[in-house]
Amino acid sequence: MGDAGRTEEKLIRSIDDLGLSPTLLKKLKEAGYKTLESVAVANINELASVVGIPTPTAQRIVSKAREALGLKFKTALELKQEWTNIGRITTGSKRLDELLGGGVETKTITEFYGEYGTGKTQICMQLSVNVQLPREKGGLGGRALFIDTEGTFRWERVEVMAKSFGLDPDKVMENIIWARAISSDHQMAIVEEAMELIPKEDIKLLVVDSVTGHFRAEYPGRENLAVRQQKLNRHLHQLSRIADVYNIAVVVTNQVMARPDIFYGDPTTAVGGHVLAHAPGVRIQLRRGRSNRRIARVVDAPHLPESEAVFIITEEGIRDIEE
Repeated sequence: MGDAGRTEEKLIRSIDDLGLSPTLLKKLKEAGYKTLESVAVANINELASVVGIPTPTAQRIVSKAREALGLKFKTALELKQEWTNIGRITTGSKRLDELLGGGVETKTITEFYGEYGTGKTQICMQLSVNVQLPREKGGLGGRALFIDTEGTFRWERVEVMAKSFGLDPDKVMENIIWARAISSDHQMAIVEEAMELIPKEDIKLLVVDSVTGHFRAEYPGRENLAVRQQKLNRHLHQLSRIADVYNIAVVVTNQVMARPDIFYGDPTTAVGGHVLAHAPGVRIQLRRGRSNRRIARVVDAPHLPESEAVFIITEEGIRDIEE
């Protein structure tokens, strides 16, 4: 019985192995559910509606996909063992890595927020290069998917960053898959498509720079706030599921807005309100220091102490201050 179970488990490697009829399989794929992961993280009612099947059937399909991927009840010890497999990407600065608990983690959304010019995009481009490094050098030996919502990505910077590590810049750039999102719906559609792309292209880092830009522009004013937050919440849950299911690092950037009601302390807050505040695993605030110095502060992370780190942005990328 045990051997038969193991044989069956080995066989379920894609949705083709779920034992579904060719018609149902075709319907699933046409609806965009092309991988085990995309089925496993699907909303059951949504899947039933889109594919045109009864809810109990959708429930069985989703449960089978989840079981095949090991998404089930676990003991705390199993959870601990899983977390020992967490990967980390170096930022290029030891101080910033220490602040992050060893680098940017997989299975987690890391948010960098700050005013214009604080280095958010620079960090994202640096991580897109560094993720390609072997594990012993602070990378994950994988590729990056960079979703650019504001046209901030610069291949010239990536080229210089790659050369500073002695890497072939053309090869490094070939390993960064870039997509320009032109609206919030397009942004969410790209992330949906990413579910198929991630395992196929060995993507270990997903960047969204910036995550809130389109939402803010398309839903201005207080009257649109509830709709905007609901949609943004869906998007963040989408990103969170991807980070968890595929064991990849997800990094998002966010702008800050002025808070005129704050008289003491920092009068700026991240755009997105409480929805964004509760979604990412790690929230880092960036601010400008003297010259090319930047100060990073842990604002919210369940496993990290609130502290600060100073790093610099050089011609070659993110680095520590030489003392």
